[in-house]
Amino acid sequence: MSTLLSDWQHRPTHRRVWALAAPMILSNVSVPLVALVDSAVVGHLPHAHQLGAVAVGSTLYVLLISIMSFLRMGSTGFAAQAAGRRDGAQLRQVLAQGLILALLFGLLLAALALPFSHLALSLMAPSAALEQTTHDFFQTRLFGLPAALASFALVGWFLGTQNARTPLLILLTTNLINIALNLWFVLGLDWGVIGSARASVLAEWTGALLGLALARPALRAFPGQLAWRALKHWRSWRPMLAVNRDIFIRSLCLQAVFFLITVQGARLGDATVAANALLLNGLLLTSYALDGLAHAVEALCGHAIGARNGPALRRSMSVAGFWSLLVSLLFAAAFALGGSLFIELQTNIPEVRATALAYLPYLTVLPLIAVWSYLLDGLFIGATRALEMRNGMLLSLLLSLPLAALSSPWGNHGLWVTFLLFMALRGGVMAWITWRLHRQGQWLGPAE
Repeated sequence: MSTLLSDWQHRPTHRRVWALAAPMILSNVSVPLVALVDSAVVGHLPHAHQLGAVAVGSTLYVLLISIMSFLRMGSTGFAAQAAGRRDGAQLRQVLAQGLILALLFGLLLAALALPFSHLALSLMAPSAALEQTTHDFFQTRLFGLPAALASFALVGWFLGTQNARTPLLILLTTNLINIALNLWFVLGLDWGVIGSARASVLAEWTGALLGLALARPALRAFPGQLAWRALKHWRSWRPMLAVNRDIFIRSLCLQAVFFLITVQGARLGDATVAANALLLNGLLLTSYALDGLAHAVEALCGHAIGARNGPALRRSMSVAGFWSLLVSLLFAAAFALGGSLFIELQTNIPEVRATALAYLPYLTVLPLIAVWSYLLDGLFIGATRALEMRNGMLLSLLLSLPLAALSSPWGNHGLWVTFLLFMALRGGVMAWITWRLHRQGQWLGPAE
């Protein structure tokens, strides 16, 4: 207890945490705000299937790019440790590898996206109007895919160098342009659902190009040269690819959970899938805010591990953990007091509003359950311990499957109960792995 109190009283750690977390929270919160604007704008069109199409199409698109989130996470961990060692050459290699992988995976996903969307929609068995509008929205969004993946790599790399202002600039620029174009294209030009998709594409390309322009001046703080020849050898790629492989599997499992929520919701009707999407926007708002603190953990813990500084590692986790708990309490209170207003701002369709209000209590308790998995993910990413992250996610998913089967007769209530239990298991399993590695004294050793 005295150690925790001492950590909490270490003011420089508070300043370092918030110097990284505050810009990332601002930039991260702008991401779900775009989803909220999409829902609010399209939600005021006359038909429920239009809002449902944006919800389902966005879910399919986010599923594709989210399983590529290792491009950000892997870049952050390796860049943070290289910055801790003041290794400018390694920082350049991490950036180059991240952008090359973004290009290659962008081409791969572009080839798989349309067959994937047809298969996914066939599993959902939506109404004819919802299916056609979703196809139109999703196909348009694909034009922004390469830019979205490049932005992952760039934001992760900047964050690893403990530069949170540039990711803030990139993400805010992207999302503010998205919001402005959404209002113009959907309401001003009357382009409907397609206008929402076009706005997102143009915004994603703007953000990626801005990030590329800002990378060069950022490198001046870390002198060194990129060893181009090293990129031709497999051994220079092996560490990043191994970490990215495990993060990919972990992310695939997580996105599969969200995909199944959408599939089951679609089977329960257009109003249910639309209502679940509105509530999950609340989870997005919460998770992106908490991820701002998790991003600070990634950068600070990765830097401490690269410098082999145990006290700095412990202080970063203690301070960020306290603030994460406080933020989750604030979100829970906000949803409890203002949840109905949160729903009403997103749609004026009576059936969707009534359905969302019925399941609002689940959203209210969700931040208090989810906070621990976000925080511990930051620690494991900064330590580039992707193997443990992968195994923890697989175990949590396997433990949740019997619960999903048992709760299926309860309809949408069963769906939400299973999701809450999954998030609780995810945090608990990660906490157990963290404790085990601490007992073995492995946090400052080389990642497995």
